[in-house]
Amino acid sequence: MKPIPKSDKLAHVLYDVRGPIVDAAKQMEDEGQKIIKLNIGNMAPFGFDPPEEVTQDMIRNLPDSAGYSDSKGIFAARKAVMHYTQQQGIAGVTLDDIYLGNGASELIQMATNALLNEGDELLVPAPDYPLWTAVSSLAGGTPVHYLCDEANGWLPDLEDMRARITPRTRAIVVINPNNPTGVLYPNEVLLGIIAIAREHGLVLLVDEVYDKVLYDDVKHTAVASLSTDVLTLTFNSLSKAYRSCGFRAGWMVVSGPKADARDYIEGLNMLANLKLGSNVPGQWAIQTALGGYQSINDLVKEGGRLRRQRDLAYELITAIPGVTCVKPHAALYMFPRLDPNMYPIADDRQFFMEVLRATRVMLVQGSGFNYPDHQHFRIVFLPHEGDLREAISRLAKFLEQYRARHAKAAAVVDIATKKEAARA
Repeated sequence: MKPIPKSDKLAHVLYDVRGPIVDAAKQMEDEGQKIIKLNIGNMAPFGFDPPEEVTQDMIRNLPDSAGYSDSKGIFAARKAVMHYTQQQGIAGVTLDDIYLGNGASELIQMATNALLNEGDELLVPAPDYPLWTAVSSLAGGTPVHYLCDEANGWLPDLEDMRARITPRTRAIVVINPNNPTGVLYPNEVLLGIIAIAREHGLVLLVDEVYDKVLYDDVKHTAVASLSTDVLTLTFNSLSKAYRSCGFRAGWMVVSGPKADARDYIEGLNMLANLKLGSNVPGQWAIQTALGGYQSINDLVKEGGRLRRQRDLAYELITAIPGVTCVKPHAALYMFPRLDPNMYPIADDRQFFMEVLRATRVMLVQGSGFNYPDHQHFRIVFLPHEGDLREAISRLAKFLEQYRARHAKAAAVVDIATKKEAARA
């Protein structure tokens, strides 16, 4: 046979959260090495278990889960999501406006496929959760990245966002709380984004998967509660707040001026019908999760495990010379920066591959989140405190050696430059 190439549609698809560094780590594990994984927000391997009542409800309803559900999802789960939108202050949501999916990821892909024509543009934050960039490319669109400003606490740069709008722009992606930075956006920023969408007739695609993973008593505001006159699609799931990544239970809510979006909603319904429906056992978990005891609050409050690990990781990483970080107030991540004068890096993927091989600590480089420099990386602070200490200690030693190596190389170059100048 002739070689069978992959589709050209994959040429611009990047998902380094599960990319080459992960492949190298798996090979090292197969060789018997133990890897400390700070690369992915998968809760279960680190002992974050789903609420017992959620698991039991799935088990009890398993005998009734063998058939297809309605293409949008089972009634009880959609009703629970509708009640949740009411608690968030989102107006006018009915059962017909709610779609259940195999995690938020499937619904994000469905929403972009229904919206984008070839060459249409989707405004995506930089850094981003790379799924958004990937699905816009797969849908035939072009991801256009607006900058989030590290100097301003990683908040979106609204002027940069506005400057990137063209006649082909169809929607703005908002990730709040943000992955990978862990930043929660204040209402004034959300209102600014909504104003831009309103002015240019754009759809808002809002990823709020971490809306309950909040620290330091900060409060999350659902964008859709503010964007009543702008079509808004909100994505959420059980994966993080309910530690249920493998249940693949997510939802999408359509709100705002739906009458103006009849054709788009018809497209969403068509794609929902094509997928026949999401996995039914996971759907049974939604009502119990949303209506039950919110154990995530115990994890994020002062003294809670996630809060302790967030504080520890931040303390340790910012103690390393030349490493700075905006302290996250939400989610499971932080996005530190390496001072380029102390850590000159030409290729951050190669650099963090070197980190993995030298330390057996797996991290994801900043370019994996479509950020336009080579100085950032994401830390997941899910491992137990002992593993976090060990991982960041190994990273600190590696960076110390890297600083020394490059300081010596810079000194040699400086001496050679001075000699050349003297000869001239």
